[in-house]
Amino acid sequence: MVCSLQCEPQIKQSVHCDDVNSGAEIGPPGQVTGASFPPVTTRLLARARSEWEERRFEDAERSLASVLDLAPGDPKAMRMLGMVARSRGDYVKAVECFRRVLTVWPADPFLHTEFGFSLVSIGELDEAARHFRHACSLAPDSAPAWFGLGEALWRQARGDQAIAALQRALVLDPSNCEARLTLARAQAGLGRIEAAIAEFREVLRCDPVNADAWYGLSMNLAGFEAADVACLEQAFTRADLPPRAHYLLGFAFAKALEDRGDYARAFEVFGLANAAQRASIEVTWGVAEEHRFVDSIQGIFANDVSKAPDADSGKEAILIVGIPRSGSTLVEQILASHPAVEGANEIKDMPAILATETHRRGSEFPLWVPDATALDWQRLGQEYLARTARWRRHKPSFTDKNLMNWHLVGAALAMLPAAHVIIVRRDPVETCLACWRHCFTEDAGFSCNLDDVADYYGEFWRLTRFWLQKYPAHVFDLQYEALLADPEHVIRRVLDFCGLPFDPACLAFHRTKRSVLTPSAAQVRRPLRHDTARSGHYGYRLDRLRQRLRDAGVPAA
Repeated sequence: MVCSLQCEPQIKQSVHCDDVNSGAEIGPPGQVTGASFPPVTTRLLARARSEWEERRFEDAERSLASVLDLAPGDPKAMRMLGMVARSRGDYVKAVECFRRVLTVWPADPFLHTEFGFSLVSIGELDEAARHFRHACSLAPDSAPAWFGLGEALWRQARGDQAIAALQRALVLDPSNCEARLTLARAQAGLGRIEAAIAEFREVLRCDPVNADAWYGLSMNLAGFEAADVACLEQAFTRADLPPRAHYLLGFAFAKALEDRGDYARAFEVFGLANAAQRASIEVTWGVAEEHRFVDSIQGIFANDVSKAPDADSGKEAILIVGIPRSGSTLVEQILASHPAVEGANEIKDMPAILATETHRRGSEFPLWVPDATALDWQRLGQEYLARTARWRRHKPSFTDKNLMNWHLVGAALAMLPAAHVIIVRRDPVETCLACWRHCFTEDAGFSCNLDDVADYYGEFWRLTRFWLQKYPAHVFDLQYEALLADPEHVIRRVLDFCGLPFDPACLAFHRTKRSVLTPSAAQVRRPLRHDTARSGHYGYRLDRLRQRLRDAGVPAA
């Protein structure tokens, strides 16, 4: 399975190995602390600090392992090990280290902040926000703590709260580009496009080659100016930039070329940017594995599967499934404009619950499905409803737009027999082209190659047609082009399917104020547009894509 989230920002908050507010050298009973270090251990700790500062992380980790062999559980060594783990991208280990050290130094705001950043990196946003808030209360003048709080709140779609925290961080440290970038994204998510553009521009004023700022502009500007195009071209051709910066600039530059009508060169640059991204990430998706996975799902759910005994369970949930760039954000925005529906964005609860169950059973999904009883599905459904309860605090229904869920429709309906599933699909050529034109996270490695995108769409088509046949009363097939052609008719049908009365606010969805975390945040703030198709500009260059889709059994739009 893949995640179709947009290319997420990397947290580059710097950390320091100096002992910041470490408190007394006192630990739990029986713990050895720095106060009793023998000379060899002190030298090893100093060496590890130097190795970390020189970015020799593996060497630093070995030195710290030696320290902990001599002084098990020492908080200074454990804290430094957490910082080394975070620098290496091993956030699970960093969380483990910081959690242990906080039992020794619970009033250290630096530790709470570093712990929070590590938790954000593994998606534990609620706990991260709690630790950032505590750090802010312990050290109200800590810009990193306020930035971390803003980052966690933004990722939770708490836009106004995130903006307040990020603005506080920037008052304390106006040079913090990462805080300003997150502020720009939060402004864009709330539809404050001009404010977002101003923040992206401010980042570029201080750092003219900041790839995240250029990419953010490309997602929110109606069109680049000639001076922007020249700057982007110069930046993209530099040979001294990190890989991620290079391909982000490539996507932004290609968008700028499109704005100027130079589609031939835009196609070339999109190809270069995708190739650069694919070369720099670990691609975990392959068509053969995807085909086998879909075969397995179909084979198992073609038979009768147990389901939770309460036929009304899950009636609050509206699952919007599709693949990226197919119109799912628009559909969620329309539904979230209804006074009875909260839009939750791309939450991860459904795949997380099934992944945990898979681990517990020691068998791959969906192979364990035939062994699951009605009570098992009831337990999983209750866990899902508990995890998503915050989305029903103010409104009775909510949307779950995790695009991975198209694999999980059968399991979702076993857990939640009354849930509503909306499959959103768009012209397959337009969808595949739009995926290829956009930078996604490394988990969506299929998007870096047009052949792979076509194959992915083919598997999506095959499985979603199966769900429609298997569960006709619980799955709604929504075609994006039909929505454009007759919005009120389609919206009325969708609301009726979800058991909701018609509300005119759904027609004026672009006026709804809420945080949107996808690349379509700016688009859903505008009325429906009929000029979003792009494949015609690329003509024969997409002939191979069209043939690949036909070979996969996908009918032309």
